[in-house]
Amino acid sequence: MTAPKDDRLIVALDVPNAVTGLHMAERIGPAVNFYKIGLGMLTGGGLALANELKQEHGKRIFLDMKLFDIGATVEAAVRGLAQFDLDFLTVHGDPHVVRAAKEGAAGSDLKILAVTILTSLDRADLDAGLIQPGNIADIVETRALRAFEAGADGVIASPQEAKMIRAHSAATGKLIVTPGVRPSGAALGDQKRVTTPAQAIENGADHIVVGRPIHQADNPASAAQAILDELDRRK
Repeated sequence: MTAPKDDRLIVALDVPNAVTGLHMAERIGPAVNFYKIGLGMLTGGGLALANELKQEHGKRIFLDMKLFDIGATVEAAVRGLAQFDLDFLTVHGDPHVVRAAKEGAAGSDLKILAVTILTSLDRADLDAGLIQPGNIADIVETRALRAFEAGADGVIASPQEAKMIRAHSAATGKLIVTPGVRPSGAALGDQKRVTTPAQAIENGADHIVVGRPIHQADNPASAAQAILDELDRRK
């Protein structure tokens, strides 16, 4: 019997175009079953790659668009994306956006994940954007709970905040997906609120998202397998 895939690891294909993304997925090989395709690849064939990986290679797909607009526009955009039979889609966690996205996804299996506070931001960044004063963790917690109330299937939050969110009864049955995950010894890049893969899962995350430490490695398959091995030791 074939062992089930460990879908806790989502590899971010943060590469310029679909050709490079498909090549990277082929280099990583069968161990990884879940890929994130983000806004940066949208004009480089991102949706075509998402469809190819899903339909022809049997992979799960997280479309990271972080949609934000008036409700009618978000609903229409999500309804269009839902036809591709993808797995996760991100929107900003404002309640009106979440509600509209859920309307657009109605009748499909697409899970709507709400962004709380981007893991590349710190308090100085929030001040520059005129975001209300206060501790980032408290703001993330409040945004997560409001997103759940609006119907979100899950949230995007840093691994440092996953434990706090998971402790709430409102998070029961909800997904927590954590970017800002770096294996021990990896460069932080532009991420500011980070932890290791195993710690993120221990904190309550269902899935971790790792990009550069895998696709910039000399051997992406080995880098991905090392993370999967680390997670396996924490089962």
